[in-house]
Amino acid sequence: MRSSRFCLHPAGDTPSSCRLFDAIVSHCVPVIVSDRIELPFEDEIDYQEFSLFFSVNEAVWPGYLMQKLETFPKERWLKMWNKLKQVAHHFEYQYPAKKDDAVNMLWRQIHRKIPAVNLAIHRTKRLKIPDWWERR
Repeated sequence: MRSSRFCLHPAGDTPSSCRLFDAIVSHCVPVIVSDRIELPFEDEIDYQEFSLFFSVNEAVWPGYLMQKLETFPKERWLKMWNKLKQVAHHFEYQYPAKKDDAVNMLWRQIHRKIPAVNLAIHRTKRLKIPDWWERR
């Protein structure tokens, strides 16, 4: 992985996987194949700065993905690779935990999600039609 320019990351059955973390800490530009994917720490990290995205249809089109990767501009790849080096520490688990490592990033994500979870719990307890706000 460390010597690869691109690392394929097809969508799986979980929101994130080790493949993505491994690619990032190896400084291998992730090639994310998915129509809908939830990426870790996406509210803090702009994946478009260091990843490529393809739809499932694009990925299964014969030769399309390879042609795009083979003709990808070296200058743009180098910019993405440099960004990968800047963000890689966010995807590394340290013991003891270090500032902005994966452990701290996870705790920040949880801290930000708690108010929305509490709101949903409280609304569900009081509403006669629990999902009224989602039907608009």
